[in-house]
Amino acid sequence: MVYITSWDEFVDRSVQLFRADPESTRYCMKYRHCDGKLVLKVTDNRECLKFKTDQAQDAKKMEKLNNIFFTLMARGPDADVAEAAGKDPMEPQATKKGRGRKQ
Repeated sequence: MVYITSWDEFVDRSVQLFRADPESTRYCMKYRHCDGKLVLKVTDNRECLKFKTDQAQDAKKMEKLNNIFFTLMARGPDADVAEAAGKDPMEPQATKKGRGRKQ
């Protein structure tokens, strides 16, 4: 079990691992609040990929990885993950302009 230091390499190898054997591949994440560390792990019982970070901005990257795995699990391992990886979060709804009673 070696930690992969590059995020892009971790995502690419994780997707390849899932597509090779979708039935036995698992994705796990662990967050330790006291250390502020997030560890992501993808394994198929033969190969184990891990990524560790303590950067808050990597939470957005983790959300994109979740979307990729959700797409692969729901649509099958042959699904196109380009649209799942490129999604931006939804834009916030417009706020109401008035704050008082309606007259």
